[in-house]
Amino acid sequence: MITWIIEWCARNRFLVFTATFLLVMAGIWSMQRIPLDALPDISDVQVIIHTNWEGEPPDIIEDQVTYPIVTALLAAPQVKAVRAQTMFNDSYVFVVFEDGTDIYWARSRVLEYLQQIQGRLPSDVHPAIGPDATGAGWVYEYALVDHTHKYSLADLRSLQDWHLRYQLETVPGVAEVASIGGFVRQYQVQLDPNKLLAYGIPLSTVIDRVKSSTNEVGGRVLELSGTRYYIRGLGYLKSPADLENVAVNAKNGTPVLIKDLGTVSFGPDIREGVAEWQGQGETVGGIVVMRYGLNALNVINGVKHKLAEIKPSLPPGVEVVTGYDRAGLIEESIRTLQRDLIEEAIIVSLVIIVFLFHFRSALIPIITLPIAVVASFIPMYYPCQFEHHVTGRAGIGDWRTRRCRNRHGRERLSTSIRASGEGSDAGWCRGRGLGRARKAG
Repeated sequence: MITWIIEWCARNRFLVFTATFLLVMAGIWSMQRIPLDALPDISDVQVIIHTNWEGEPPDIIEDQVTYPIVTALLAAPQVKAVRAQTMFNDSYVFVVFEDGTDIYWARSRVLEYLQQIQGRLPSDVHPAIGPDATGAGWVYEYALVDHTHKYSLADLRSLQDWHLRYQLETVPGVAEVASIGGFVRQYQVQLDPNKLLAYGIPLSTVIDRVKSSTNEVGGRVLELSGTRYYIRGLGYLKSPADLENVAVNAKNGTPVLIKDLGTVSFGPDIREGVAEWQGQGETVGGIVVMRYGLNALNVINGVKHKLAEIKPSLPPGVEVVTGYDRAGLIEESIRTLQRDLIEEAIIVSLVIIVFLFHFRSALIPIITLPIAVVASFIPMYYPCQFEHHVTGRAGIGDWRTRRCRNRHGRERLSTSIRASGEGSDAGWCRGRGLGRARKAG
């Protein structure tokens, strides 16, 4: 059989060369489109449910929120485990599905079960599922640096929350942009208990009036001289002065306003962490989280391109600097792998030439090694849809395989290549990194 194949290839050289050329082109095409990452994502198929209930202690949240959600999801199909964590104000439920489960199928099942138990939860509690990402999706981090020192942390946080974050979330493959550091600006009403007692107004009345004060309503139309005029009630608050003039009650025909009961001002929300930049003080930053199963290199390049577009619209003196960029690790690992393959071809060729004194025999590994490597990317991309992880470590040819799933929910294999190279573990955070970062606000 082997002899017949060799003879057939020798008689049909044109077909062999054409097939080899097409194989190389298909391998290059697959190599350019296969998802690349430096860190293999071995996390479980998991959906996180977060429920916020302001002002409630953990035992109440555990009994009325966490327990109903956990008991309902235990019966969901393909669920392997349900874990929960309850704390002051918050409840987190982690639903772990079996390996091979499609992440979006799992998310829809969780949403179905949440709709079924909505009536068993308190009326002001609304559970929400987390982004379609994993812990390995943290691919990029940036910080806002004010070189002029004219903008406060509250101003930088507002710029991040209302401008940068929404722009970056439009990048394909970005699941979430989490803000860290700074102060979240609030309207704060500081009431005087003595004045509330003097006017006989309970605190709940003031809270209800404040909630209902910032709103707009629509009416019907008024027709005059053949022209229709639309009637609207404009009531959005635009400044602390507008909130000060909200009527709470009336005493002897005189309205009692918010400013008669206390003061209104801008103030920060309670912080749960800070972000510091290079020992220069506090700053505001953002964490870009990649959507599950996508190409990390393409997502990072898209974020960088979007930041370049946003740069002219930033306030004067404010700069977006990179804190963490995984693209450096991925690109350096690819270069290390390429270098090692070239070195292998050269060493094998020299050994054959020295020991056999035959240059044509040396052409065999020089030609076949690159072709075999390029062709190996075809089954990685189609039809199995592999994820390709290139990790810069010592030792070439260490291929690790794990089971995961493709977009159709079928089992697939994910291959991790560990390529050698000196200093491959150092300096992947090409930017200057946030010195201390914890989620704030």
